[in-house]
Amino acid sequence: MTLDELIQKVEAARLRRSEHLIVQIVAVTKYTQDIEVLKRLYNDGQRAFGENRVQDMEKKVNALEDLPIEWHFIGNLQKNKINKLLKLNPFMIQSINSYELAEAINKRANKPLRCLLEINSSKEPTKHGLPPEEAIDTYLKIKENLPNINLQGVMTIGAHTDDEKEIRKSFRLTYNIFDKLKPYGAKICSMGMSSDFEIAIEEGSNMIRVGRILLESYV
Repeated sequence: MTLDELIQKVEAARLRRSEHLIVQIVAVTKYTQDIEVLKRLYNDGQRAFGENRVQDMEKKVNALEDLPIEWHFIGNLQKNKINKLLKLNPFMIQSINSYELAEAINKRANKPLRCLLEINSSKEPTKHGLPPEEAIDTYLKIKENLPNINLQGVMTIGAHTDDEKEIRKSFRLTYNIFDKLKPYGAKICSMGMSSDFEIAIEEGSNMIRVGRILLESYV
């Protein structure tokens, strides 16, 4: 799927939800190490790129440092990789999955960092993220105590199933938490990947993280 084709699908899903919804696309780069692929995507107009692993992000940031790319870290961040990630000056860290991780980043950062709180909305044991029932309290505790963590909203991965009802349920749960956090400055609800981004947008997502279906058109 080319970027234009993806944008058309996003637009259709957005209008099914609300004509006022604006959706940002983050191109997930973990599916390729080929820098030329990312350059082609950039030349088609893509500006936000997401990476799961710090070491892979480091290579890509350095190789594309002449381009004004908005880099999002979206993977599970180990505490021993925090310093390396901070040196890359990411635009956003989407995967704050515990107060302890936020605290560790806060200690090592020398400026406020845009972050999202990751919620395990499907309660699957293989996934990272906070239990939904702890999300609001943790979000507010981070905002109150950790000045270098500039929380901008929430992120989730949809339920890993072919049952659309269950996928919608996990997105709806996250959106409801996001809605309750709006009075505290939450602006971003990052939900939806290659297999379920249209469902996510219909449930209120305003940021999707799409890799495989997008990158395969540029290889």
